[in-house]
Amino acid sequence: MTRSILTITLAAMPVAAMAQQPAVDAAALGWMAGEWVEENDGRWTEESWNAPRGGVMLGTNRSGKGERATGFEFMRISPDADGALSFFGSPGGKPPVAFKLTGLENQSVVFENPAHDYPVTIRYWREGALLKAEVAGRGGANPMRWSFRRK
Repeated sequence: MTRSILTITLAAMPVAAMAQQPAVDAAALGWMAGEWVEENDGRWTEESWNAPRGGVMLGTNRSGKGERATGFEFMRISPDADGALSFFGSPGGKPPVAFKLTGLENQSVVFENPAHDYPVTIRYWREGALLKAEVAGRGGANPMRWSFRRK
């Protein structure tokens, strides 16, 4: 009987190991690093992302019209308490809200928090020299999009 339990345990180990996904590190998002700006009709949005280091990326965002800033956000991409890579946003300096990584492919990343009111989804991707960003509600409702160029 002991041999049967041991055989079953050893046979199950490779399956369990294959089911576990390797942890994604912030280094996979190095393509976001840089100083970015979008300008339209006197309105502007700037976003800055430090290069990943030590498993963390730090970012800031500010927006405004003309010479007046109207909003800002502190951002961080790092492991959460469970070790999952997450986006933490602190708009206007409020306490951070976590959005877990749910998709990563080439130069595209998606973070989600289904319990949050808005946004529920945060997405970044590259199109050539541009950094694109989108936030949206449930099911993609009320999307807001940015198309940043290097500053």
